Amino acid sequence: MSKKHQRPPRENAIPDYNSLFADCREHPQNIAGRILKSLLKSNFKGFLISTCLFIVKHCPTWIVPIATANVINLANDPENNTLGALILNGVVLCVLIVQNIFTHTLYVKYSSRILRNIGAGFRNSLIRKLQNLSITYHKELESGKLQSKFIRDTETIENFLNQLMMNLLPCIITLIVTIAITVSKSLVVTGFFVILVPLNILVVSLFRKKLRRSNRIFRSEVENISSKISNMIEMIPVTKAHGLENVEIENLETNIKQLRGSGLTLDKFNAVFGSTAWVVSMASSAICLTFTGILAYLGKMEVGDIVMFQTYFSTITSSVQALLNIYPEFLKGMESIRSVSEIMISDNIEHNDNKIKLRYVHGTVQFEDVSYKYPDSDEYVIKHFSLDVDQGECVAFVGASGSGKSTIMNMIIGFLMPTDGALKIDGKPIEALNLQDYRHFVSVVPQNCILFKGTIRENITYGMRHVSEEQIQRVLDLANIREFVDKLPEGLETQVGEHGGNLSGGQKQRISIARALIRDPKIIILDEATSALDNISEYHVQKAMSSLIKDRTTFIVAHRLSTIRDADKIVVMENGEAVEVGTYTELMEKQGKFFELKTLSELTDKME
Repeated sequence: MSKKHQRPPRENAIPDYNSLFADCREHPQNIAGRILKSLLKSNFKGFLISTCLFIVKHCPTWIVPIATANVINLANDPENNTLGALILNGVVLCVLIVQNIFTHTLYVKYSSRILRNIGAGFRNSLIRKLQNLSITYHKELESGKLQSKFIRDTETIENFLNQLMMNLLPCIITLIVTIAITVSKSLVVTGFFVILVPLNILVVSLFRKKLRRSNRIFRSEVENISSKISNMIEMIPVTKAHGLENVEIENLETNIKQLRGSGLTLDKFNAVFGSTAWVVSMASSAICLTFTGILAYLGKMEVGDIVMFQTYFSTITSSVQALLNIYPEFLKGMESIRSVSEIMISDNIEHNDNKIKLRYVHGTVQFEDVSYKYPDSDEYVIKHFSLDVDQGECVAFVGASGSGKSTIMNMIIGFLMPTDGALKIDGKPIEALNLQDYRHFVSVVPQNCILFKGTIRENITYGMRHVSEEQIQRVLDLANIREFVDKLPEGLETQVGEHGGNLSGGQKQRISIARALIRDPKIIILDEATSALDNISEYHVQKAMSSLIKDRTTFIVAHRLSTIRDADKIVVMENGEAVEVGTYTELMEKQGKFFELKTLSELTDKME
């Protein structure tokens, strides 16, 4: 473990556990246990202070049985004892009880700080990891399962650590202290305790495997239904448009029934587990009372000691009972740590350390015999693709769906790296660049504009902290946004709603273009930015796009071929290969594949 992990975080700093999980990546066996051990080690000082405070604040509960036995024994034999001895026991007990007010407050303060720090650290680390994971990982990970891991699993881990610190450690300390006192008072009674207490432990061994399996199945079902519900919400417009509400209800009912069944099974095991442990505990307590009563009757101990040993036995059995009750939470917590670690130990990330940080991008792009295939496939989706793009050129890509256009765009952004060949930005291989810095010079306007819940201003300036009003007003003109923003009651401060639901497709797309413009990018990617728009909206967006691409290297994935007439190069893609490259005029005169696509496009437009 590195020194970084061993030092507790600064007072106001939120811990980052990414490197802690990284240390466990090479040895994923029992990763939950290794992570837990590292967390305890990194917070050792806080745990130690908290433990000491617990011992001080909780000591009255251990002293009360002794004081009670003393008082009974003193009162039972007044001829050989004084009233002062009785009063002294009471005074000492009162002092120990009163100090609990201050020590308990400090105990909660230290314990809460550690627990909140660890909980915040898990969330902080998970967010950092999600931001560093590659785009391919995010596409493979279902959003519903991710939400379950982030919300439910992190909450379960917090509850588990709370149980660990506020219940497990106190129970263990209580057991150690009470057993030590019992040993010092009577070895006979201690031997009796040693025989009875293991009966409680036996309960755990009878239920361990079933509880672990039930918890794992239940968590899996929760993740599954979270994913289904997330998909259902996204599909609601399609579902209602086709009258498929009942189909969706029936499908989800099946999953809900499975979740209910898993939950009932888990609850049943927990109930049987808890009740069995309680019966064993109470029966043991009754046996203990009888046994110590017999010893007192035979004169082997004083009468007051019956109360003391009975109290200590109840304390021991209740502590064991608490440990048994904590066990299901322990299983849930360890399972949740393992679940979160599935994301945290993933190595499918963008490695930007020690790579070239670009201070400026001119915008020259070179594809040198580039081929690409996805990691889980043997088939190349891009084959021997070569293209030189000079600074400020506009290059359009056309072709049928699945021809490789979007894959090439993703390589230019840096989401995908060439399997073979080389892709160079300003003469430097893209895999040698710090992609986070490089993307500061790249802007993407996708087909489906992505807006978040917030104002129009916030959506335009997303991620930018210092933007002057002059810059914003200039962008409004260039993106042709004033046409509708000035008509809104709150102008730029208008809330767009989730996914921009209260705006038209053309309006959302122009906001997306304004977001790209305000960053003053050197490379622009327009991924079928007008394909889903009507003619009027397309006209406004095209005007905005003309401002966006001026003097910038631009890559356009085109749906309507009439919109790329002025492109410097047009690349026709088919089955991952560039079958034609040239200007609009050159390709039309050639009457090849582009000519066919253009003719088909015109026929389609006429039919519309």
